[in-house]
Amino acid sequence: MSTASGGRAISAPMVNPEIAPFFEAARKGCFLVKRCGDCGKSHWYPRAICPFCGSLDTEWMESTGKGRIHAFSIMRRADPPFAIAYVILEEGPMVLTNIVDCDFDRLAIDQAVHVVFKMADNDVPVAMFTPDF
Repeated sequence: MSTASGGRAISAPMVNPEIAPFFEAARKGCFLVKRCGDCGKSHWYPRAICPFCGSLDTEWMESTGKGRIHAFSIMRRADPPFAIAYVILEEGPMVLTNIVDCDFDRLAIDQAVHVVFKMADNDVPVAMFTPDF
């Protein structure tokens, strides 16, 4: 059995004023995405300008934090092993993320997952996902 380990250091994300609200909400266990007021599409990674239409009319939106695995890869040679995946959120955006707290051998494409927050080495919460077994 290959499982996610708590022994792996999580790199500190860069926090700037543009995305600070995401990390403030994450500290409270809330996962935010950005949504465009003009084209209506949600996007990830959060940024002020909509990547679809170029609009500056973007706003923070609370996400359900639920999604499905689109693709994944297990880094078994790493010490400790870890899994990365593309997760498609219920709101539409695709997130490149880590899959944690699970048996990697039970991961599957289209598997339901939900967000969990793990603390980086600079005490900033990082969004990761775990399966809904």
